[in-house]
Amino acid sequence: MTTVYDFLAKGGPVMVPILGCSVLTISTAFERTWFWLRLLQREGQIVNEVLDAARRDLTEAAAIASQARDLPIGRFLLAPLRLRNPSPETFRLALENAGDKEFVRMRRGDKILETVVAVAPLLGLLGTVTGLIATFENLNIGGGGGADQATQAAAGIGEALITTAAGMVVAILALLVFRIMVSLQGQQMDYFSEAGNELELIYRQYWYEPALMADAMLEDRPKGNIPPAPSPKPEALAGDRYP
Repeated sequence: MTTVYDFLAKGGPVMVPILGCSVLTISTAFERTWFWLRLLQREGQIVNEVLDAARRDLTEAAAIASQARDLPIGRFLLAPLRLRNPSPETFRLALENAGDKEFVRMRRGDKILETVVAVAPLLGLLGTVTGLIATFENLNIGGGGGADQATQAAAGIGEALITTAAGMVVAILALLVFRIMVSLQGQQMDYFSEAGNELELIYRQYWYEPALMADAMLEDRPKGNIPPAPSPKPEALAGDRYP
């Protein structure tokens, strides 16, 4: 602990916001890691169960998706299934709306990491500049200090560069976490699109189009409560020619 404190003290007061940036980066990385692990471990099973149930019963599929509402994929699949007899356009609109909301939630933390990537190197450079200013102010060039002053100046310059190194390390770490998150978000957008298209296709093929055909058949039937009975065959025509 003393070594860490000494390292921060050598960097000067600018090390405090750099340390805050590192804390934000690490906390965001842990929170997003937990989020993605939970999602990636369960989403495949949830999608398969919902799609299989949707071929049999939409109510059962909605119940399965409702049980997974703690995950983005569950809320995404539940959005159209909770509607009552929607048209395909309404079904797709519900999927798109739910997908947009979930993608916004998936991007949580991106702004923090982008800010850290941009600010941390500048803070490191600021600490270096202020450290160099303080070093040269204490340097007595015309006083004939000799080797001792040169050694002190070199040590001061080295301490001033600590903030630059710290800022770059924090920015690099934040950039790595950010790029991993962006990659996962892109994969999820493709996966959500694939699952949504499959669910919409099932709805059209198993429920919407059969219902339209049944309605058309009902409309084509002759109007009347009782169909006309066949007229009796005349006796005069009864014979081998009219079996």
